Amino acid sequence: MESILLLAHAEPDGTLAKPALEALAAALALDGELTVGLVGEMVQPAADQIAAAGAARILGVCGEAFAAARYATDAAAAEALARAAGSAIVLAPATSRWSRAIPGVAFRLGGRVDTHATNMAVKNEVPAVTRWFYRQRMEAVLTRTQRPWFVLLDGGCFEPFDRTPGASGTATVELLAVQPPATRTTVTGVQAPKADEQTIRPDAKLLFVAGAGWTKKQADGAVHGAIGLTLILGFLRSAKASLGGSKSLVDLSGEGEAVLRFMTHLNQIGQTGSTPRHAKGLSTCCHGEEPHVVGWRFVTERRAINLDANCGWARGKADVLYVADAFAVMREVNRLMAL
Repeated sequence: MESILLLAHAEPDGTLAKPALEALAAALALDGELTVGLVGEMVQPAADQIAAAGAARILGVCGEAFAAARYATDAAAAEALARAAGSAIVLAPATSRWSRAIPGVAFRLGGRVDTHATNMAVKNEVPAVTRWFYRQRMEAVLTRTQRPWFVLLDGGCFEPFDRTPGASGTATVELLAVQPPATRTTVTGVQAPKADEQTIRPDAKLLFVAGAGWTKKQADGAVHGAIGLTLILGFLRSAKASLGGSKSLVDLSGEGEAVLRFMTHLNQIGQTGSTPRHAKGLSTCCHGEEPHVVGWRFVTERRAINLDANCGWARGKADVLYVADAFAVMREVNRLMAL
């Protein structure tokens, strides 16, 4: 197996987040000589975190200039690490930070890059990447002869590396002296929504999906959008679930109709939206049309609540279909969770 470089950026506390640990597990599975390249304001905690992984070398680029996510500094650090390692294959988690910088680094080094890879393994004695095309309707296995070959691995495809319980170590990091390039941006801080207002949670065990039925007239002939909003937000806070939406629901904002104020196109699940990887999924007030359901391809267990017993979810797309009023069901679920 060819030599491998794993690129990872450290979090503000110096450690590695789950996407980086998943990419490390993928790199170890290839069984090639592994070099780890770390970038961040401080990288020693990250190196100690993976000391038991058995990497041949751990390289680092650290300093205040490399703490924040910027194309110029991230590309400079990744280029320096790739040149120092001299590895034929470079793996990195498909975070927003690396997804922005790695393609440019591949161009600088005369290599090639593949993004949104869901697996990398040795097939017929050569490394091969697996990825999906046409909104997860076709799967392809790709190989390349160009080197260096950069591969960005999607999150949720590998079990993260977990050191032996109780094991601790101090890793030796070879620090590279990289002169930060001139930048035109200044990072003044981070603005993030409160935890209770965050609706997209990639690491949540449950995906809750709302359909347009929440904004339609109910049995009494009236629209109860405010009640639906309260029920959905109450469930998200109690279950710490992630929120998704059907295309018909997120499109309502452009049609002048009643909408759920916390729902945006970022929450859209389906052929023209995202394809999450949660352990369980619960769809409510959605008819389960194929373009929407394709986004559930990697959800392990699917359940749905719909008043229509003949909706798309009943045609083999859901493991369990509850023929019931979603308003009534979620009201009772919230009551039980509050006990």
